[in-house]
Amino acid sequence: MNLNDRLSELINACFTGLWIQSCEHEDALTEIAEMCRREDWHLATWDVADGLQISGQPNGQTVDAGASDPLAAIRALNALATPDGSALLVLVNFHRFFNSPEIVQAVAKQILAGKHNRTFLVILSPLVQIPPELEKQILVVEHELPTREQVKNILSSICVWDPEAEFPGGNERESILDAAAGLTRYEAEGAASLSLVRHGCIKSEAIWELKSQMLKKSGLLSLYRGAEAFSAWVGWMR
Repeated sequence: MNLNDRLSELINACFTGLWIQSCEHEDALTEIAEMCRREDWHLATWDVADGLQISGQPNGQTVDAGASDPLAAIRALNALATPDGSALLVLVNFHRFFNSPEIVQAVAKQILAGKHNRTFLVILSPLVQIPPELEKQILVVEHELPTREQVKNILSSICVWDPEAEFPGGNERESILDAAAGLTRYEAEGAASLSLVRHGCIKSEAIWELKSQMLKKSGLLSLYRGAEAFSAWVGWMR
């Protein structure tokens, strides 16, 4: 189930505190906005840089409502409530503010108030750090990584000069898509762009190189490819 369908289901069931774990905030926000347009729900977003932004205006633009203060943003949600609809406030990277007891209390009160006026707090963050006081009130939703078909569409979209040569078909394409499994949309596009610059076409080696760098950043694993590395790993396991 994609993010749109999952959120729509939970909102219709009146889960008023939601935490979306995502490393792709722009894609998640796009999906949420599409859902709200489809369902005719009110949508506002907040982050510490841009403050409160209210969508759904007649000209299709967002309105800057100020409110750079996180407490003010939470309190503004009730003003978006309507008698026959739902209103969502998406708080981007809001895990940074949960060291404040005032924030924790305001979120708890708003989640309860949302049960009566169908207002929903949606926290968008790359990691889950729910304060103990809110653990029973907030439901976690994972924004899944792109599917194989979505990755294929992403890679196809950046091959504009000679698509057949730049994004080879057959077994080579399958190898490229295998290599891209587990990457975010941003990472897959970046790896493919690097390969186009370096080789003039997309090659699985460039994508494996990016994956290796990702693992180095985590400090947890190293990536080895090929039969020799596999044999060495089997020998070590024995």
